[in-house]
Amino acid sequence: MAHRPTESVINRIAFIGNYLPRQCGIATFTTDLCEAVAAEYRGTTCIALPVNDTAEGYDYPTRVRFELIEKDVDSYLRAADFLNINNVDMVSLQFEYGIFGGRTGSHILALLRELRMPIITTLHTILREPNPDQRRVMEATAALSDRLVVMSGRGAEFLREIYKVSPEKIDVIPHGIPDVPFVDPSFHKDRFGIEGKIVLLSFGLLSANKGIENVIAALPAIVARYPNVVYLILGVTHPHVIQHEGETYRLSLQWLAQEKGVEANVIFYNRFVSLEELNEFIGAADIYITPYLNVQQIASGTLAYTVGAGKAVISTPYWYAEELLADGRGALVPFKDPAALADQVIDLLDNEAKRHAMRKRAYMFGRDMIWPEVARRYMESFERARAERRHFVPPGFTARVLDQHPGELPPLKLDHLRHMTDETGMLQHAIFTVPNYREGYTTDDNARALMVSALLEALGSGDALELASRYLAFIWYAFNTETGRFRNFMDYRRHWLEPGGSDDSHGRALWALGTVLGRSNAAALQSMAGRVFEQALPAILDTSSPRAWAFALIGIHEYLQRFAGDRRAGQVREELAGRLMALYRINRTDEWRWFEPGLTYCNAALPHALLMCGQSMPNAAMTEAALESLGWLSKVQRADADTGHFVPIGSNGFYVRGGTRARFDQQPVEAQAMVSACLEAFRLTGDKRWRKEARRAFEWFLGRNDLNLPIYDPTTGGCRDGLHPDRANENQGAESTLAFLQALLELRLAENAPPSMEVRPQ
Repeated sequence: MAHRPTESVINRIAFIGNYLPRQCGIATFTTDLCEAVAAEYRGTTCIALPVNDTAEGYDYPTRVRFELIEKDVDSYLRAADFLNINNVDMVSLQFEYGIFGGRTGSHILALLRELRMPIITTLHTILREPNPDQRRVMEATAALSDRLVVMSGRGAEFLREIYKVSPEKIDVIPHGIPDVPFVDPSFHKDRFGIEGKIVLLSFGLLSANKGIENVIAALPAIVARYPNVVYLILGVTHPHVIQHEGETYRLSLQWLAQEKGVEANVIFYNRFVSLEELNEFIGAADIYITPYLNVQQIASGTLAYTVGAGKAVISTPYWYAEELLADGRGALVPFKDPAALADQVIDLLDNEAKRHAMRKRAYMFGRDMIWPEVARRYMESFERARAERRHFVPPGFTARVLDQHPGELPPLKLDHLRHMTDETGMLQHAIFTVPNYREGYTTDDNARALMVSALLEALGSGDALELASRYLAFIWYAFNTETGRFRNFMDYRRHWLEPGGSDDSHGRALWALGTVLGRSNAAALQSMAGRVFEQALPAILDTSSPRAWAFALIGIHEYLQRFAGDRRAGQVREELAGRLMALYRINRTDEWRWFEPGLTYCNAALPHALLMCGQSMPNAAMTEAALESLGWLSKVQRADADTGHFVPIGSNGFYVRGGTRARFDQQPVEAQAMVSACLEAFRLTGDKRWRKEARRAFEWFLGRNDLNLPIYDPTTGGCRDGLHPDRANENQGAESTLAFLQALLELRLAENAPPSMEVRPQ
């Protein structure tokens, strides 16, 4: 059965590290990991950010989106900006001191400090005795990372004991390997012209710390017993070694083979081979040897590959080899001991049953190391990091709490509102802060903008009339006289995309028109708004959305403050209020005090509308139901029942009675709706609890939320489009910006007068 790709809610992952075709082990690992995650999670976009050690760079594949320059710290800062503005959900960093610029790789810290998304760092080197600079860089990297991945238990032990990293932050995930069949070595030998030979193999980038000379020194004893042995040395010299020393090390190996009289038994393949070729070389080997000289090696891709392919392996006892080859999965020999190495090779060749048992144990152990399994383990780590980031408080961050700073509201800034408004009206969406013409306009947003304009006029803003005229003109044009309904979506070329919009857009347009009629003193605005309001009002009775009814009721209430004698408006109000009250009676229980069997969007608008109707009709039962449902909602939308911050119902699933409420994504309109409803409750009752609830909801914009991240952007006057599980959405569209402005303006109006003055005469 074909493997089905796995689902993930993480949409975009960036992998930072060297990348093929650069020739190094980190490049191979980063490329393999990135491709494995992309293959396993088809709905996730994987991009790569490699580090260049040469001015000309490399001929990278299309997966590479941004290139860092090793020794240029500014390129690391540019990379951070690139990741932040491209809505990357997760960064997977491959950490190795030598691939990043600065003292002991410290340039990478400049990038990590600027990132806004979770960081999962795979540690390819963990030193037991670091010097002060190495310790500083490792500790800073660990602190800036949400999770740390190591490839061995010893690596986890070093992190805990030497670098004091919490065990809960560490994931042990094996080095990934290709999924290859368990084959007889003879199957591939003819490919290299070595059929009938006993093949010893070492591969990887050549450098003096690889210890190849010890295998060559052991060959005379091995060849004396098995003359048909050949030793394949596969790999080019490390590019950095070539740059500084040339081929001195390779030449020294060739001279040593001649000196020992085994030059006919040594074959150099001076090539950086493809994965397919590498698997064939590994397949042809009878014994694989890693004779490394340095014990402080915490991982080895070459060793992982050969163990996973089911090879008989002999290695020196560096840290990773000790762990990977335990329990009879390989054999260890002392460092720099050619005699012991020769004895071990001869022993395995003499004992075929022992060698094949070792191979089988290694191959079975490697089944958990194949790339699809490793990709799933990494995604589990990514998901943990994302979940943990929801509760992470950035160091030094303090959300402004209005209860402790009464009157300290953010300054009113209309820059982004004007930026999103053209001669037609309010554009619907933005890409970051740039208006997105492709998405055009909506009546919904222009109605919101008209309401904000009316509030600006009430506060004496000189911008109010010009802005209101533009938004009202849009709503006038949106009204379809043939259907009595408002169109909603218009493209940038001013073409309507439907004959009639949604019920909600109709209700919201009535809300805006009623607000202008009830509050504005501009005769021109009143005349136009009154005409459209009158013609559009009857159609609201044909709608089925409770939110459309609520929006319209708030607008009717505003309208009737000035035109209380309008009998038809009063009748529509009575009908719609009755519908809301009937829904409440049908759905309310002691545990579920709500109008519907689920909480969805703009929830607080329902009790807000019913509260206004109960006050103005008057109807005590409606007032009681509104206050009860709003109080229940305020407890539901709170991190804890008594003192927690505001947590709106998430849009990714909402909250169905008896089910699990969605925590994310959190939308600005929910905070605005709660501010508006609670301020209305405060005006009606004078109970300061409602003012506190309004401020609690408003503080969500300022950073008192699940992620302790500000949603309002004081540099633009705009508002980010919501809160994801791990970050804020950096786009600043119309709905979110207008939600913030409406909430801010209503709070300003409420603080200009005591509750008793806010209750208008009926």
